Amino acid sequence: MRKLINASLAAATFLLSGSMTTAFAQDTKTDKGTAQVNTNTIAENDKVRAREVTYPPGAQNSAVPSKTVRVVRVLEGGKIQRTYADGKKEDIVWKTGEVKINEPSPSAYTARNVGSTTIKLFVVEVK
Repeated sequence: MRKLINASLAAATFLLSGSMTTAFAQDTKTDKGTAQVNTNTIAENDKVRAREVTYPPGAQNSAVPSKTVRVVRVLEGGKIQRTYADGKKEDIVWKTGEVKINEPSPSAYTARNVGSTTIKLFVVEVK
């Protein structure tokens, strides 16, 4: 399993070493002042996108790229609750230092930080 994760990260790094672009962080708040997920695109090319995603407590991300493979490294852990289109809920605990490979999801979902700490993820998304 560790070899698979290392190989995936190596492949993502290799792909990112090609033509890259950077973008600015998107830090938004809703009209009600509720904290939102901060997504900062670090590097991108025609094959992959690398982002740092920060979930303050209570923040919800409704733009999760659930149709692609993603390699996620947890920089700061916490608890996220996924809510699927059919109403099903799933709690995910992210541990600091952990690496996960998220396969495409059969249905769209939103993700909300239901814990009391800020969650920070480094996400490499295969396009």
